[in-house]
Amino acid sequence: MATGAQAAQEQLRLAAVRRYDVLDTPPDDAFGRITALAARLLDVPIAIVSIVDADRIWFKSHHGVDVDQIDREPGLCASAVLQYGPWVVEDASVDPRTLAHPLVAGDFGLRFYVGIPLTTHDGYNLGTLCV
Repeated sequence: MATGAQAAQEQLRLAAVRRYDVLDTPPDDAFGRITALAARLLDVPIAIVSIVDADRIWFKSHHGVDVDQIDREPGLCASAVLQYGPWVVEDASVDPRTLAHPLVAGDFGLRFYVGIPLTTHDGYNLGTLCV
């Protein structure tokens, strides 16, 4: 459960998300090139630029997965956006932070995740570049 300070910080972060007015905007080729390049350079099947909203994770760009958004919980980007550096999960099936996660334990079978927060000039993490 979030503390009062954490809840207040989350409200400020969500205000920054709204201020940037990027949610539900059309696809953008520049972001598409970023996710395709990330997938190719890191030799991974999926790369996403996400924006973490109050109750969903919206994908500004996605490579290797055909979905535009997911619920905030259980999305891994929701954890990554709370960090101030890369959030790395080398083997999700044994990492205590993720081993019971539905994307790991379920049919999807996620094993590796890295999320890099996308941070505004004033320090708010809007979302992630994740693979």
